[in-house]
Parts: sequence; structure tokens; C-alpha cells
Amino acid sequence: MLRTSPVRVLGERDSAEVHALLDADPIGNVFVSSRLHAAGLDPAQLGAELWGYIERGSITALCYAGANLVPVNAGPEAVRHFAEHARWQGRRCSSIVGPIPAVSDLWRRLGPYWGPARAIRTRQPVLELSAPPLVAPDPLVRRVRVSELGILLPACVAMFTEEVGVPPDSGDGGSLYRARVEELVRTGRAFARIEDGRVVFKAEVGAVTPHACQVQGVWVHPGLRGRGHSLGGMAAVVDTALAEIAPRVTLYVNDYNEPARAAYRRVGFQEVDAVMSVLF
Repeated sequence: MLRTSPVRVLGERDSAEVHALLDADPIGNVFVSSRLHAAGLDPAQLGAELWGYIERGSITALCYAGANLVPVNAGPEAVRHFAEHARWQGRRCSSIVGPIPAVSDLWRRLGPYWGPARAIRTRQPVLELSAPPLVAPDPLVRRVRVSELGILLPACVAMFTEEVGVPPDSGDGGSLYRARVEELVRTGRAFARIEDGRVVFKAEVGAVTPHACQVQGVWVHPGLRGRGHSLGGMAAVVDTALAEIAPRVTLYVNDYNEPARAAYRRVGFQEVDAVMSVLF
């Protein structure tokens, strides 16, 4: 980029300013904040770049540029400059995810060069729960053991394929995806009800900060749906997460998935925001 660009790649020296910006919205920024808490800001350790939009010497907006492109606190001018930087760099991400106005504007600017998208989710409600669940937890939902990785992984692949439309192992044979699932198991953030070597219900806590955590990968075996497994399963995950992981539990869901949204409401989740996703 030109030296006059207000966008620059951030590093460890920017850590305090960056975390102050992220902590202003701990639910909306849980993914980016979690990645930085785990790996820091150095691109080599992060496996991504964090771009900062600089106004009068201060960082006022961010854009996480890794497997996902995620704008943070980005108004129209910041989005315009982030889009220019992304276009100059070329597409390296598999999705754009974040606040609806920023992602919509980014896609309007990048679509002619990066398109077509494989799928666009224009509105995905963000839900939060910071109190005990309203339904009884399923006592058979527990942390997955490392020895059960081979049982959990096919369920994770099935969930991902059902949700995203392509299998997670279509590119590299699945080694990166397997490593990520194994990491979640080893850190005690993968939960499931397993019966007779089969996953009945599963969910993972994919992002964790001191302020919040984000649940992902919620899935019930197709042959066992409609029996309430998601209610007790989610209640069990929330119970453990609130007690041992973070004081606020969040997730986002597709707006057209009314059965899931209804289940989350029954567990006690409330809608607090919405995001947009563009999938490649």
C-alpha cells in the first residue's frame, strides 16, 4: 500500500490500544479478541494479520485478515480503506463475517473482484445468555475425551458440511480441520452426548476471552432430531461454560433456522445483535 494509507498491519506494540477497542464490545468482538488473547498480534504467531485504521494517530477500527475477514468498529471510511487494502492484497480468506453494515459495504466493494460468493447470509442473529439456563441440563452431555476424537470428528464434519455447504476436508484432506477439533477436545471445549459410539448431540466453545465465550458447531444426529436433545444439550454446555469458561455465553444462528432459534429461546438466549456472512 501507499505510505499515505491510513491502514497498517498492527503488532505487539499496539496490544493495549487494540484490546481496549475490542473490549468496548466483548460480545460482538469475541472471535477476534479470542484469537489475539491466544496468539498475540504478531502475524507469524497469529497466522493472520490485524489491520488498523488510523485517525489522528489513534487506532479507531480493526480488520482481522486470516481465514476470515472480520471488520471491527469500522465505519464507512474505514471500510473503504480496508476494502482497498484487501483488494490490493488479494483474497486469502474463505469468508467475510461481521456487523451487517460493514460486511455489506465490504462486499459491495470487493464483490466485483472476489465474487461470486458461494453463499451470502444477510442476517444472522447474535444471541447471549449470562444467567442459568431455563431448562434442565442433559446430565449425559460432558466434555469429549481425547480418546473419543475419532467418534467426534465425523459428527463435526457432518455439521460443517450441512451448515457451510462444502466439507471442511475438501482442500487439504482435513488435516487442519482435524487439528482444530483436536485442540478443542484437548482444551476441554468440546462437549457431546455419546451413546454406543455415536454422537447424539455436540457443541464446541470455539472462542474464549475473559469476558465472553462463543458456542459453535451445535449439532444433533439427524436420526434423533425433534426429541429435545438440543435443549438439554445446550443447557449443559451453558452451565459448564458459565461456571468454568466465561461469564457470558454467545452464539450466532442463521435467521431462517427457526427450529434452532426457538430452541435457543427456550434455553434462555436473547438476541442482542446480528451479523452478516459472505462465504466463498
